[in-house]
Amino acid sequence: MRTIRTYSELVLFTTFEERFRYLQLNGFVGEQTFGFERYLNQQFYHRSAEWKRIRDLVIIRDNGCDLGINEYHILGKVIVHHMNPISSKDLESRSGYLLNPEFLVCVSHQTHNAIHYGDESLLPKAPIERRPNDTCPWKQ
Repeated sequence: MRTIRTYSELVLFTTFEERFRYLQLNGFVGEQTFGFERYLNQQFYHRSAEWKRIRDLVIIRDNGCDLGINEYHILGKVIVHHMNPISSKDLESRSGYLLNPEFLVCVSHQTHNAIHYGDESLLPKAPIERRPNDTCPWKQ
């Protein structure tokens, strides 16, 4: 049975690690997702005006931050991730998962790969809290 992940549930988790574990898929490198129907996926993401509009709304909602956590600013390309894996059937039927912000979240490339492959070592590290003289050992 497939668990449906939602943004409303995701935001109940306060830490980055908890949110990651909620979304984690545990796939593996080379696992086929769309196969010969990959063109459907590419057409949707590159040509759909609806997708571009929803994508922009999700980026604004999440402040362009990784997993929607304000301290985790995405410095590179922002990926809007489908929290529930989509299939070619979802694309053909225009499933409710495709364009509903309740099933989408902003992630970095690193986090996206970590979610799909279940590898926590790919996750960005938490920002280091600086203190006066913390880089100068003789002044501590």
